[in-house]
Amino acid sequence: MAEEAAKQGVPVAEVDALLTHCGDLEHVEVVGLMAMAPFSDDPEASRPHFRRLAALADALGLPERSMGMSGDFEVAIEEGATLVRVGTALFEDDEAAAPPATAGGAERGTT
Repeated sequence: MAEEAAKQGVPVAEVDALLTHCGDLEHVEVVGLMAMAPFSDDPEASRPHFRRLAALADALGLPERSMGMSGDFEVAIEEGATLVRVGTALFEDDEAAAPPATAGGAERGTT
């Protein structure tokens, strides 16, 4: 929605063409839209992007809206998100996400 160069996706102006193409595919059913707002320490900065995605989804008759991450999911829900991504909120302790230590502390090449 913000058209950031670092993120990939379908430009808003091309969504209709993509949906038309997908409508011709037998095993594909588009049921919603997904967007990531630009990173900001202020969750409110995401609101206009979420509002725009919800309006586009409504205009297209798509019920699902995947928007919002750990830092702004409350705003996303207020703007109509049906799916949010909250990995950081669940796993924010870096040690909890670290790979497990080698079993028994054995080092390679020792017997």
